[in-house]
Amino acid sequence: MSVLDSVDTATNLAKNNELQLLVFRVSNSGVSAYYAINVFKTREVVEAKNHFLTQIPSSHKLLEGTIMLRNLQIPILNLPSWLGITLSKEDIKKSNILICDFNGIIIGLRIMSAFRVIKKNWNEMHAPDGYRLKEDGVVMNDTRLEDGSLCLILDYEKFLSDVIPQAMVNVDDDTENLRSIIIPDKLKYGTVLIAEDSKTAQRALIQIFANAKINIKLFDNGKKLIDYVHSLGDKASSIPAIITDIEMPEMSGFTVLQTLRANVLSREIPIVVNSSMTGNNNKREAEMLGADGFVDKTKSHDIIPLIVSILNKR
Repeated sequence: MSVLDSVDTATNLAKNNELQLLVFRVSNSGVSAYYAINVFKTREVVEAKNHFLTQIPSSHKLLEGTIMLRNLQIPILNLPSWLGITLSKEDIKKSNILICDFNGIIIGLRIMSAFRVIKKNWNEMHAPDGYRLKEDGVVMNDTRLEDGSLCLILDYEKFLSDVIPQAMVNVDDDTENLRSIIIPDKLKYGTVLIAEDSKTAQRALIQIFANAKINIKLFDNGKKLIDYVHSLGDKASSIPAIITDIEMPEMSGFTVLQTLRANVLSREIPIVVNSSMTGNNNKREAEMLGADGFVDKTKSHDIIPLIVSILNKR
């Protein structure tokens, strides 16, 4: 669809702490909010009326069914309903399907219409405390369009977890792996720092490290983690490892990498990127900026064995 034609490559944006967002609406209501998603999680936008929907018996109520697109069977999730919006039959006929890629899992989100692609700096993305008053909040952060309109970025990982939980990480998958691993003392008695803004992803990581009896300290974005590392001064070298997401308000994971590697006190700390943006460009960029490893969020149970391997090599 033409609205995606202006998408640039991820690498140039990452170096400038920037991102591109596809802005869309989920209803035709005049008061309908604008929503957005990182364009590097999207594939295309197709008209719903051109694709036959096959319903799946006994599935989650927000899983409408599947469509066939380019020889792929793609589950369609009802995003408006998740947001408490009911579309009329006429609206459904006029709606579109946003095809997305989360950790290599292809899904379709029902939306009303794609608006356009915008470029933003991560420091223009905000996460007001009001969004975090509830553990089940669906809004991650927001930004402003040129006309001042509010644009909301949703916790799509939570949506996927709610509707297709089997597509997300199984926090118990690491139990067997840990039995055969000797945890180095630096990791066993230290505290791993984690920058992650998704409550869904945070809960998974908390459980994974609790299973291994390893201490962690969580930060809602990369800037908070960087500020904490700087506050440690010479003690920063005692940090056994750092885990960072890529997409975060204030400061992206790529900027976290650049900042840590540019500081002599944090230059040698093992850093693992844990992200749902699993394209080759992002993995290559993370490596170029100094990441020691990259783990898909659906395989977060592999993080501890990876950190142990990195520490043992050093």
